[in-house]
Amino acid sequence: MPHKVEYPEVGDMVVCGVQNVKNFGAFVSLDEYGGREGFIHVRDVATGWVKYIRDHVREGQKIVCKVLSVDKERGHIDLTLKQVNEHQKREKIQEWKNEKKAEKLLEIVGTKMGKNLEEAYAEAGEKLIAEYGALFTAFEEVTVNSDALKEVGLDKKWAAAVTEVAKENIQAPSVTIDGTLEISNPGSDGIDHIKKALAIGVDTDDAAVNIHYVGAPKYRITVTAEDYKVAEQELKVTVTKITAAVQKAGGSASFKRNEAK
Repeated sequence: MPHKVEYPEVGDMVVCGVQNVKNFGAFVSLDEYGGREGFIHVRDVATGWVKYIRDHVREGQKIVCKVLSVDKERGHIDLTLKQVNEHQKREKIQEWKNEKKAEKLLEIVGTKMGKNLEEAYAEAGEKLIAEYGALFTAFEEVTVNSDALKEVGLDKKWAAAVTEVAKENIQAPSVTIDGTLEISNPGSDGIDHIKKALAIGVDTDDAAVNIHYVGAPKYRITVTAEDYKVAEQELKVTVTKITAAVQKAGGSASFKRNEAK
């Protein structure tokens, strides 16, 4: 990728392609750093004694490693595989895929502007990365907030092209949380009061609120928003309004937040 620095930092997670496996270790190429070579000593391949190194790594495999040391003078990068857990691996692979997608999108933006990818990075990509930390994050932000690029310092034509491509190709990020509300009203017209109370749970400017009947007296409330903070706030407001309406009509309500998955 044109914007990447030549070497990673110690402690960085890096995506690697296994090139050559020996009994003493494995030679890999760092995909995000122009294919620069790295080395995983056999002691850093897996915890415990490694009898057959190819039980753990093999040529052609894509892996995620952690950087142990970097010698820029010798062009040598030491890596470890055993210090990367499954969560870190999934997270890094997803980040890598996202950045590859974002680079393709930047290439499309460049084409719209009559520029090649390197020029697109120079005129827009580098500014987006400096502001948001990652190119994909910048494209995501634009899908949520059309005015996001006003403070980045992009030329208006570049900003318009980035916004257009982002909205056509990136789905706005969102989170979903839910909980169970138990409602009862012993009155003869109790069910009507409950229906009126539940009608409060409608979409807001910041979130989508849905209420589904589970089975008397339970109702599931689901809130989808751009982040957990907004979702939690909207869920709290919705439950509070419904509970107040139910109690005002002589009923009772209790809420239990479902565990996040």
